[in-house]
Amino acid sequence: MEPWVVGVDLGGTKIELGLIDPQNKIIAREKIPTNPDDGPESAVDRIAGVVNTFKKNIPDGQKIEALGICCPGPLDHEAGVLINPTNLPKFFNVPLRQMLSDRLDLPVTMEHDAKASALGEFHFGAGRNETSMVFMVIGTGVGAAIIMNGELVRGVKNFAGEVGHVTIDRNGEPCFCGSRGCLDTFTSGPWLARRYQRLLKENNQTVDDTISGQDVALRAKDGDPLALRIITEAGEAIGIAVATMAMILDIELFVFGGSVSKCGDLLLDPARLTVPKYSFRTVGPRVRLMVSELGNDGPILGCGWQARQKIK
Repeated sequence: MEPWVVGVDLGGTKIELGLIDPQNKIIAREKIPTNPDDGPESAVDRIAGVVNTFKKNIPDGQKIEALGICCPGPLDHEAGVLINPTNLPKFFNVPLRQMLSDRLDLPVTMEHDAKASALGEFHFGAGRNETSMVFMVIGTGVGAAIIMNGELVRGVKNFAGEVGHVTIDRNGEPCFCGSRGCLDTFTSGPWLARRYQRLLKENNQTVDDTISGQDVALRAKDGDPLALRIITEAGEAIGIAVATMAMILDIELFVFGGSVSKCGDLLLDPARLTVPKYSFRTVGPRVRLMVSELGNDGPILGCGWQARQKIK
């Protein structure tokens, strides 16, 4: 029988935890604020508190045997150290894995959040019948995790999958990274909002500075023509990036998560039409683009899967 494990998704504003049973079902879950200004010790204490409450859901004679946690990067997954996550400024160079292991007296794994989502989707979601896939997260930024022949592709410095800064248009918008026309400038939430506000101004409509990328996505779903234009352009940029990755990696399945991906086919249909234009005729027709089946459960299940591998 598979062991009981806990999966934890640590974000900049909230921490989501799930108790995973031997059948890989999340049978108890909890969401608590990160309170990042309180520092990592406070977060560890509150995670431990939730784990202790989970124990009442486990049958007599069984126990939680491991915990997996995912976090925003950059991080060193082998050392279990958060390096300098931009949305967790008090968590720089924090040995989070060891802190949790000491506090809970459990084996603990630590992974980048996009990679944990990919593992969850690969083993339990849209990729469960595949040998390889790319998981793309489109939210505040754009990132990807690559699974090839069942294994995560990490690269020399664990940076594999930084597709947000692949150039789509070398004459495009200047990106904060110093380049121009990055995928991020077409598809990430802040850039969607910026492009939409610019169109509002050009069309003499009221500009709302509070609009987010997710708002643009929702307006597109409601039929707003300017929002639809922005989302269509984002989808076309995604199609160029997917075609490039498909040509390089020979991977057929691309799964999308993150807030912007909630547009669904409004975003992915333009991408699907674009992929064949930028890839070989033998490649483009094989490429499939899907929205995540697991949503917010993906990183929790991915962390749980990874924790189980540690104790096998």
